[in-house]
Amino acid sequence: MSVTFEPGLLRAYFVAGSQDVPGQDLRKVLATMLDAGITAFQFRDKGASTLNEEQRLALGSDLRVQCHEANVPFIVDDDVNLAILLNADGIHVGQSDQKIQQVIEKIDDRRMFVGLSCNTAAQVAAANQIDGIDYIGSGPIYPTVSKDDADPAMGVDGLAALVKQANVPIVAIGGVTVDSLPAIAATGAAGVAVITLLTRSDDPLADTQAMRRAFQK
Repeated sequence: MSVTFEPGLLRAYFVAGSQDVPGQDLRKVLATMLDAGITAFQFRDKGASTLNEEQRLALGSDLRVQCHEANVPFIVDDDVNLAILLNADGIHVGQSDQKIQQVIEKIDDRRMFVGLSCNTAAQVAAANQIDGIDYIGSGPIYPTVSKDDADPAMGVDGLAALVKQANVPIVAIGGVTVDSLPAIAATGAAGVAVITLLTRSDDPLADTQAMRRAFQK
């Protein structure tokens, strides 16, 4: 199964790696989130991760199977070789990761969609000139605890300006809470990408459904 990109996939976008669920099996966590109704999953195993390449590949392979059984796209963060090995549906690249043009060339003909992090007007302007980018991740919208190297929060006004400027759908990231969903949806963003909103949730089903409802077009 290969998932064709469409903006609805960004509504309730769960991002996680082993470092985000200490003491838990990410397979079990993902199973819970798939049951709750997430619309996309990004495997982002980095930072405080203690996995070696072999373990990461084995874990990613299991997670990909889970996603495909649930008909949810499996996206790999940053690592193009891992994405190819896992036959991922998509790859997400940050500004400091591999150069986006190289990534697009490398996955040519693999039917993989591409997301790029853009947090400034200049970055969005550059992305608008590149063929092959399917969506943009922008943030942090609010202060976040999940990324040590996050830029200053842009707020919903900053997000709205990027949504207006971008040629492709934008998924909002960083510090997202259930209470902030209506304000984020009002910017025209296609959805939200979250880590702690779900990994620390007391009710993943309710929180995932809240995300899906907020971004129903």
